[in-house]
Order: sequence, then structure tokens, then C-alpha cells
Amino acid sequence: MSKWPDELVFAPLGGVGEIGMNLGLYGYGPRNRRKWLAVDLGISFAPPEVPGIDIIMPDVSFLAHEAEHGNLAGLIITHGHEDHVGGLVDLWPRLGCPVYTTPFTAALAEARRLGEPGAPKIPFHVVPSGGRAKIGPFEVEFVPVAHSIPDSHALAIRTPLGLVVHTGDWKIDPTPVVGNVTDPARFTALGDEGVRAVVCDSTNAFREGISPSETDVQQVLAELIAAAPYRVAVTTFASNVARVRSIAEAAIKAGREVVLVGRAMERVVTVAREQHLLDGLPPFRPVDAYGFLPRDKVVAILTGSQGEPRAALARIADDDHPEIALSPGDQVIFSSRTIPGNERAVNRIINALVLQGVKIITDRDALVHVSGHPRRGELEQMYQWLRPQVAVPVHGEPLHLSEHADLARRMGAREVIRLVDGDMVRLISSDPALGAEVIEEVPAGRLYKDGQVLVSSDDPAVAERRRMSFSGLISVAIAMTEKGEVVGDPMIDLSGLPRLGLGGKPLDEVVEEAVLDCLDGLPKPRRRDPDAVSESVTRAVRSSVNAAWGKKPLCHVLVITV
Repeated sequence: MSKWPDELVFAPLGGVGEIGMNLGLYGYGPRNRRKWLAVDLGISFAPPEVPGIDIIMPDVSFLAHEAEHGNLAGLIITHGHEDHVGGLVDLWPRLGCPVYTTPFTAALAEARRLGEPGAPKIPFHVVPSGGRAKIGPFEVEFVPVAHSIPDSHALAIRTPLGLVVHTGDWKIDPTPVVGNVTDPARFTALGDEGVRAVVCDSTNAFREGISPSETDVQQVLAELIAAAPYRVAVTTFASNVARVRSIAEAAIKAGREVVLVGRAMERVVTVAREQHLLDGLPPFRPVDAYGFLPRDKVVAILTGSQGEPRAALARIADDDHPEIALSPGDQVIFSSRTIPGNERAVNRIINALVLQGVKIITDRDALVHVSGHPRRGELEQMYQWLRPQVAVPVHGEPLHLSEHADLARRMGAREVIRLVDGDMVRLISSDPALGAEVIEEVPAGRLYKDGQVLVSSDDPAVAERRRMSFSGLISVAIAMTEKGEVVGDPMIDLSGLPRLGLGGKPLDEVVEEAVLDCLDGLPKPRRRDPDAVSESVTRAVRSSVNAAWGKKPLCHVLVITV
């Protein structure tokens, strides 16, 4: 018999202290024989200071090690947003476990997988909304919640020690247009059952009140589209099926045709129709129909609301789209919010459209977007329903987590646990003397998707690329005999440096003089050592360029013995 008590623990590997890249682990059993349940496997998007990297994923080394030893019971996907499911294709092969989710999310994930050449076949166990699944020592109920994508679910995780509710992403919206509602009766019943801990969304924890309904946005969009004199283009998140439906219904009411623009939009709409989420709407027109429709008879639904450079809206703003163009007097509605970090890219597109004479409408002008996450009033209602003993704020940056923690205390949670990625918290123990607290750390980090490969965030290539983006690269090739005599002239190439340095002297001349002076000054024994030559020339070049420019570029010196 184990000397350790049975415990239920929670350990986030992503999504705590940040927004995006969600991956949470629940472990049950004594500390030397835990079985694990993973929840979500998301991505985030790389900031500009990580050049060449588009996508960041959680490091799953710890979880992969547990899977190798047969300790990973399964993976649950709560909903279909990229920050919860985007890492599945790349990371699931390291885990190899069953994947549990609900119908729309499974269909959307499969459609994405089919769009990636060579993607592995993933075994989905599809659970109906409101259904239950037995996964190792965990019995999990998929509890419907409202969110900005259909088929979103909280998880009621039952174990022999007690019940934990993992909310996932949610809000309260009694009229969501498409998708689930967050049912007060069901969550109140969970509270009556007795909730040991709630692991809860913090995204809007600093915003007062209750989020407006998706139906409110639907009404505003209908008014704007009906009043528009010419073309209307609406950009929104492709996954927001309710918003797509609202735009389409407004267009049809105004006597306009709907044109879909963007592969992601087309993929989501195809899945939504298969899942009967767009029943009653006629087929949308393909992108090549746009140019044949009168200016006052078309609404285009576009990808690119976050300023993505290859998305449809960016190409239209640059007048580079093969099928779509806008004219003075046309309108573009940004039916979305700008994710922090994307402001510059979005503003670039807005300014380019304004220069074309296009009218821009954002959520600063009208209620054209609502969040899918709970404000403070909604969080208060959730705590009133569940009445948890322990609160664990997740899915947020430090400010969000701090505001949520304060709210949870005011709402009666006896214990509030503040975590960062990699912390493991004991939620319940079979030893009544042991309470909720952080008990250890597990390996947590980030993986960068670099082209088609995954590299660690501390990979030297990433640091070198960042340095090159700041100060450029100098390449020098030198041919020398075994006796240390230089053969011919050194070959020099400068990348990313200005042509002229201080005083107007060309930097290639500065580099050439530094190389030749260094070689002339080297003692004969060092000249016969290629590594010593390379090291000395590198130092000389970087020092001379720094004096002439004020920056030290990377320098690669190749010494060839002939």
C-alpha cells in the first residue's frame, strides 16, 4: 500500500499568466502513481520580437513522459478555438492518447487536420453535449456554456475525492443566436452536489457588469447593413458562427447576396452547415461572384480581422486581392476585437482602407462585437451557482488573475490559489489535514513552430535570428595555406547593414580593412590555426563596425586551408 495519500492535483502547462496556449493537467492518485487527464492543447501567436516564428505551443515534455509510462488517461478539448485546439496536430503524436470532445469541435478539428499535408489521424471519442465520459479515474460531464464559438463546454470532473469544475471559456448569454446557453439550473445543481474547486476563465475579470448578448450585435449589424448605400464587407473571427449567421440574415433582409472570402471562413461554414448550425440560410456565393454583383447588393464576410498579412482583408487593403476590391463610399465593419499585440497590424489595414475612401466601423463606433468571456457580474453569478471551496483563476495575464482572485474571495471562496504555468496545486487530498496549496513544480516551457519543425524557445537559432534582425550579419571567407599565408583576397558579404557608416565611409571598406589589418598583425603560430584566425577576425570586425556604426553585427568567419 502506498504511503502517500490519494490526491487530486491541477497543473497548467499553458494559459496561466498569459492568454492563449491553453493546456491544463488534472492528476489523481498518490504522488508516485498519478493518472493524468489533459484539458485542451492550444497555441498562441508569436510577437514580432521572435522573427521567423508564427506559432507558439506549450512544451509537453512532462506530459509525454507520463504518456510513455501509461499514465495519461486522455485529452479533452473544451471547444474549437485555436488557443484550445491549435496544437493538436503537432503535439498529439507525442502523447498518443484518446481525445474526447463534442460533435462540432471534433468535426472542425478534423477539417483542419485534413487541410495539413501529412497530419496524423487522431482518434476522437465524440461525446454528446451534456454527456459524460469515463476517462481513467475521472468521470467527466460536458456541461454546455455560451461562448463565441458553438459547442463550447465546461467540464464537471468527478473523482472519488470530490468534484471540480473546469469552466473553459464561457459567458452568460440567454440569446446567443447559435450555440449553447449557460444554464443556471445545471450549474446550481453542481453547486448543490458540492464543488471542491472551480478552475475558471479570467479574461474579462477587470470589466464591470454583464456582457451584451450576441442578439444585441445581430440587431446593430442589421441596421448598419440596411442603411449602407454601397458594398459592405464584414470581418470577424472565422469560428464565430453566430456572427456569420447574423451577418447573413441581415444581408438577406436587406436584399443582398453573401460572399465568403477566405479559406478559414469557408472551412468553418462548411462544418457549420454539416452540423445544421446554419439551417435556413441559402448557399453563400463564391468569391468569384463578387465582381458581378451590384455595389448595393453584396455583403462580403472576410477573414483578417487581426491584421494577418496573408488574410483576405490585408490583401484588399493593399489592393492586391485577385477577386475583391473596394471603392470610395463602401464600408468595412470590424465585427471583432483586436487581440493585444495585433494593434499595429490592424491599424495599418484600417489606415490603408481609409486612404481608399472606405468607411470604417469598429466596436468604438457601434455595438458590432461582444466578447465570449465573462465580465465581473457573470463571474459573480457563477460563484453564486457553484459555491466552490477553492478558486483557481486561469486563462489570463497577471492583472486578470489578480482581479479574479480578489473577486473570488469576496464571493466566499475559502481558499484562492494563484498559479503560474508549471505550478502544481493540490485541490483535494484523502488526508483531511492537507489543504489546497501549491505543492511542487513540473517542467513547463514553450515550443516554437519554425517552418515545419518544433524547436525549444531557448534554441540558439531563435536567439541568433533575433540578433540578426537587430544588427545584421557579416560573412567573411578566407583561404590560407597550412603555413598561414593568405591566398587571394578575403570574400566579404554584408546583410542587413547600412551602406555607409559614420563620416560616410562605406561599411564594406571598414570590414575589409579590419580583416586585412587583423591578418597582418597575427603572429605566425596563430595564423596556422584556423580557429584562432576565425576568432581574431570576428573580434576585429565587430569592433571596427561598432566604432563606425554603433552596433555589433553577427559575424561568421570561414577559414579554408588550401
